[in-house]
Amino acid sequence: MNRFTRITFFILLSAAIFSCSRKKDTFINRNYHAVTAEYNTLYNGQVAFDQGREEINQNYADNYWDILPLERLDVDDKILLPDSVRNQNFGRAEEKAVKAIQKHSMQIGGKERNPQIDEAYLLLGKSRYFDQRFIPALDAFNYILYRYPASDNINHARIWREKTNIRLGNEKLAIKNLKKILDSDRLDDQDLADASASLSQAYINLNQLDSAVVPLSNAADFTDVNAEKGRYYYILGQLHNRLGDTAMANVAFDEVIELKRKSPRIYYVNAYVQKARNFDFNSGNNQYLLDLLTELEADRENRPYLDKIYFQLGEYYNRLDSTNIALEYYNKSLRSPSSDVYLKSINYEILAGIDFDRANYQDAGKYFDSTLTYMSPDLLEYRTIKKKRTNLDDVIKYEKIAEETDSILKLAGLSEAERLAYFKDYTENLKAKALENMEAGELPVYSASIGPQNNFPGANVPPAGEGNSFYFYNPLRVSRGAQEFLRTWGSRELTDNWRWGSKALNQSSVNAQETLMDINLDNDPRYDPMTYISQIPGEQTVIDSIAEERNFAYFQLGVIYNENYREYDLAQRRLEFLLDNQPQERLVLPAKYNLYNIYGAQGNLTAQEQIKNDILQNYSDSRYAAFIRDPGSLQRDENSPEIVYNKLFKKYEDQEYQEVIERSNEYISNFTGDPIVPKFELLKARSAARLMGIGAYEQALNHVAVTYSQTEEGRKAQEILNTSIPELKNLEFASDSLQSSFKLIYPVENPSSEDSEKLKMTIEKALSELDYNKLSVSIDVYNVEQTFVVVHGISDRSRSLGFQELLRENKNYKIDRVAFVMSAENYRIVQIKKTLRSYLDNF
Repeated sequence: MNRFTRITFFILLSAAIFSCSRKKDTFINRNYHAVTAEYNTLYNGQVAFDQGREEINQNYADNYWDILPLERLDVDDKILLPDSVRNQNFGRAEEKAVKAIQKHSMQIGGKERNPQIDEAYLLLGKSRYFDQRFIPALDAFNYILYRYPASDNINHARIWREKTNIRLGNEKLAIKNLKKILDSDRLDDQDLADASASLSQAYINLNQLDSAVVPLSNAADFTDVNAEKGRYYYILGQLHNRLGDTAMANVAFDEVIELKRKSPRIYYVNAYVQKARNFDFNSGNNQYLLDLLTELEADRENRPYLDKIYFQLGEYYNRLDSTNIALEYYNKSLRSPSSDVYLKSINYEILAGIDFDRANYQDAGKYFDSTLTYMSPDLLEYRTIKKKRTNLDDVIKYEKIAEETDSILKLAGLSEAERLAYFKDYTENLKAKALENMEAGELPVYSASIGPQNNFPGANVPPAGEGNSFYFYNPLRVSRGAQEFLRTWGSRELTDNWRWGSKALNQSSVNAQETLMDINLDNDPRYDPMTYISQIPGEQTVIDSIAEERNFAYFQLGVIYNENYREYDLAQRRLEFLLDNQPQERLVLPAKYNLYNIYGAQGNLTAQEQIKNDILQNYSDSRYAAFIRDPGSLQRDENSPEIVYNKLFKKYEDQEYQEVIERSNEYISNFTGDPIVPKFELLKARSAARLMGIGAYEQALNHVAVTYSQTEEGRKAQEILNTSIPELKNLEFASDSLQSSFKLIYPVENPSSEDSEKLKMTIEKALSELDYNKLSVSIDVYNVEQTFVVVHGISDRSRSLGFQELLRENKNYKIDRVAFVMSAENYRIVQIKKTLRSYLDNF
């Protein structure tokens, strides 16, 4: 081809290309825009769309403990800004679809001439769908149905429109339309599978699981995508399980297993796990199940899923009552790498349950804590487990106190020589372990927290100079630096150019390093027996206080184990230990009465009779003796804690605060160990607030919050301390000119109820006769020495003074008493803070 021909060909080709107008319906135009759209714009858009789908599949975390959704898409409630997208790949796919429509659409004579534009709209709708913009997606699918009724993508558009309706919560509409689609005889197998799967999802969303089975079975049979086939069959098995048909469920799981490597491995492993859960231990071959699970465990391909396999092995042994072996596998499941947080929570819950059943309540509490860490607070189970954990608070608290105080008292009872021998042995063991660590290449370090912490609260001995930042003032840093130098450079003489010598460690450097290690150990207070001996209390008053704390803890544990958990053996041991260790007098009788009930529950009639005689002979006038003589009197006991509390609360409402405080102290002592004691403490705190002000209130609340921290009253006290007390402390007097409600106050010194009541009746008579219906009068206790008779509801200060003068001058009333006027808000502050003198001096 000569040069002229080539030029001519190029000119003609350019003319043909540039003449491809979207407004002319010619063969070249149609095919040019169709091919360009399909193999350029739409191809790139489809690639981005596929990448977005793959990203969703990789990031989506299936919850195999619930029925899986048929389509992986984690819909969130996040609101996006205009023109923003959740996934850049879908944004790019949408952009390419729009570009294909804008650049290559051939709308001529009201008809689309480019056969690829319906593909562009379909891609546009699907991209918006997976980007969770369902309304715009619905617009795109409806546009295809409206503008391209003869398109070969019409069934795709109809199915995707109903999938979008399901996402929008229009399941009933989607079911109606999907049934029409499935009645069509023009569906290929994959369209039939997609429509059936969508119909099944709509039924699942409406909780009509039985209706979802048939369409899902059809979807699994007709789909050409093995990943979908495995997922559909697995969900079908889940549906049968939920409907109680384990035989059909196992058939569906067998279909998943038959796919083997054609489907994702996760479905394969979980299908086996589900079959193991469906296993009938009464009629099945237990050894076959064990061999199957063991084989799954040994398969290298299943390593990413060992957490599930170990858990199922734990369930197997647990069902066979081989609890210790089950515990090993539950712990193996927890130690295996896993993204299944719900499985972790179940493992911890089962471990907690096992320890709870074994009465290891402290360990059970720790496992319940871990369960709650991995469980969603939105679940009903979370609240149930939270309640169980809260109920263990008292047990854990008092067991810890009992353990710590027991240890201290045992050490306090040793002679000096016995203490030295005990802690010498203890520190030698610590030193031996430290030397082992050194030989393994670990640096010995000082510890800022030393000693057996359970036995010696607050026994921390910080290293010397810990607070100093200068290097040579901190022995810890000097020690580490010297040893690191020896490890790196060996023993070097102090000469010029010391770094250029041989770096090989000679024997002298090894010896120097060992010497340094010995120095480290000798200087570390952890390895000095006197560190621990010096912390043992020696004063008898301190020892007695610890013994009292120990005895009260044992009493509380006995009552809790008896009444809350029916663990009679544990309760018996705690209470018998208490009675053998010189308990406080107030604990003796309640402890004996609890033992009386425990022996009866155990069937130990001999011991019950002995302690019964003890109570009747030595405490014949007590309420416990009355209960033993006549068990029915417990129900009608007028001195029961509840009745006594209600009577005392009535006195609180009658403002008899001093008596409430005195009686509360008496009842707290009498009802030691009873759950009602914290109520008396809180009532006493409130009475102290009314009588002595916010300072006494705060002090009393602190006592309740610390002493009864695990009870409802303790938590309420702590809440008041955290919220209300700071607000009340910050209250300040306000100027009366800014107030709209005032009170006329008559103080009654060294008050008697007769004086206050007489004054109140006189004022009430005046209010009635003078027609002051909007005013009222009350008697308010201020403190032990003073009571206020208060007239309420006066609108301003001058009217308050005028009313005072009226009561003084009117011959029918003649109330010639000292009185003062105060705004309602300032009166509230005076009563809260008990600062009347300060107010009168400044206002």
